[in-house]
Amino acid sequence: MFFSKNSHHESSNIRGYISTGCIKLAAVITLGSSMIFSNVAHAERENSYTLMMNQDSFFGFYPSFNGLLSVKEDFDFSFYGILWTRDSFGTSPGASSTGGDDLWTEFGAGGNWHFMDGNLTVKPQIGITNGALLSRGNPNANGTNDGGNFADGVVPSLTVNYSDNKWEAEWYSGYYAALRNRGDNGALDFLHLWANGGYKFSPYVSAGFHYELLENTVVEGGDGGTSYEWIGGYLQFSLPKGMFARLSGGSEIQGDSSADFYKLNVGTTF
Repeated sequence: MFFSKNSHHESSNIRGYISTGCIKLAAVITLGSSMIFSNVAHAERENSYTLMMNQDSFFGFYPSFNGLLSVKEDFDFSFYGILWTRDSFGTSPGASSTGGDDLWTEFGAGGNWHFMDGNLTVKPQIGITNGALLSRGNPNANGTNDGGNFADGVVPSLTVNYSDNKWEAEWYSGYYAALRNRGDNGALDFLHLWANGGYKFSPYVSAGFHYELLENTVVEGGDGGTSYEWIGGYLQFSLPKGMFARLSGGSEIQGDSSADFYKLNVGTTF
């Protein structure tokens, strides 16, 4: 569980800096996207869109999507989103929000490069989060939260995938940094990463190991700690049309509890 702290007023200079930064970021993304889209007609691979439903023992239920827009033979424009649904990520850190309002929402974009005849892909992305989890809400004079924030935080990430006829592997690392209510008000930053790899027994069945870490690097303006560290295995079933279901499970080896972990990812690609 993430830690919580009573919030204070946000200074006007920080608010102005963030607002200006958001405008600049939007302008850069808009300009870059228009330049990328102008080359789409020259692409040789098909575009794709993947929808996923995810649930695990820490984050709860969180649907996600990822779109790949083919720009040229070895490069895609990538965009993604995660719809976090855990109530305690909402308006009041450490407590439930009311009626599902102010739920944490993540959206971003980046590039997807192909290597080794398409077996290896490298996808750096940058996203923004919206809500209250990283910024610890929008404080008022009473020290309580009025609601979530737009551009609550920024998320640079890297995803690397490998897949051939026999082997598959994935690496993900993302750093979640608060953009709002830093300094005296405190903020929450964390590092999330996982690595897994396995063997394909057939085009339809694969299995292997799974490792995952969630580290709170900054909590309320101070040092954080390990929320969880998981190690275990996974079993995946896939269909040729791009549908798959993966169940991962094992033990927590470091963190707030000694419970087992479990994660289910179900997705389809169009």
